[in-house]
Amino acid sequence: MGNESKKEIMFNRMKNKKKEVKIVRRIVLAIFLIILIVGGIAGYTGYKYVKSALEPLDVASEDIIVVEIPIGSGLDTISSTLEKNGVIKNAKIFKYYAKFNNESNFQAGEYSLTKAMTIDEVIESLKTGKVYRDPVFSMTVPEGLTLEQIGAVVEKKTNHSADDFFKLVTDETFVDKMIVKYPNLLTEEIKGENVRYALEGYLYPATYPFFTENPSLEEIVTTMLTATENIVSNYYEILQSEEKSVHWLLTYASLLEEEATAQTDRSIIASIFNNRLNADMMLQTDPTVLYALGSHKDRVLFEDLEVDNPYNTYQNKGLPPGPIANAGKSSLDAVVDPSQTDYFYFLADKTGQNHFSKTYEEHLQKIDQYLK
Repeated sequence: MGNESKKEIMFNRMKNKKKEVKIVRRIVLAIFLIILIVGGIAGYTGYKYVKSALEPLDVASEDIIVVEIPIGSGLDTISSTLEKNGVIKNAKIFKYYAKFNNESNFQAGEYSLTKAMTIDEVIESLKTGKVYRDPVFSMTVPEGLTLEQIGAVVEKKTNHSADDFFKLVTDETFVDKMIVKYPNLLTEEIKGENVRYALEGYLYPATYPFFTENPSLEEIVTTMLTATENIVSNYYEILQSEEKSVHWLLTYASLLEEEATAQTDRSIIASIFNNRLNADMMLQTDPTVLYALGSHKDRVLFEDLEVDNPYNTYQNKGLPPGPIANAGKSSLDAVVDPSQTDYFYFLADKTGQNHFSKTYEEHLQKIDQYLK
């Protein structure tokens, strides 16, 4: 009986072990299946994400995104810049895609891109230095134009009249709508009591490609405002640190745009304006007089300097109430990074070249030398 008991015990143990082995195998199989399923889901999710990151962000978008690629930018910088500006979905995927395809020799410059572009189109644009997609038409808005002058450009290039353009950009309801759409760019400052036109100086000077034959006026204006926001956003941090506003930046830059011709002149004139402001002097810049008069003149007369208008910097201290024209990037850069000089005066000779002076007496001598 003892031997049979031992055999039964051993048999039961073996039976139990077989059950345990089966259970373990089932558990292992279940875990393996779970891993396969989770791995498959993760792999599929990853595949879908990568696939979507390689596709255009918005195939229907026609808004122009102005992106600046500085000289010497590497693939890391270019990728992050494109992601930051909303041209691509993921910088890392763009970088790896470019590396896998041995794409290089990207050119520095300022690009007008869209969310509708594929990664290949973006890469081709950066390699060739131009937008790869063929627009239906392009519209160039030069630096230094007022809203009225931009309206003339729009009329020439589209089926919209200059009057209709001007009515839209000065319409209070439309302006309020744009303030909601671009809260960081357009603040209540643009509706200040003495500001002539709320959107004056806020339509960035650039060449705009359009991919439909007849874009609406609102589409044209929002495309330009988007370009301004993309450029001005690069200055938000420094403006915040100096407790300055976007309106201040664009107003200041518009004066430089109207007064200067070369980058060095812009930086020096910015320093002169700073010196005069710090000394509680009037800026006394002729373009503000012309803007106050509302007309272009080859030469500002002494009687013009007496016009009673908030924009006249011969009669009012500080900056004018708002921009007097649209300013390009060179002028914006000069505002935030001016030269350091002891100059307080400047004048342009008959050829347009500027001459700078530290004292009023020296300034008078240069007037005799270059203008008489």
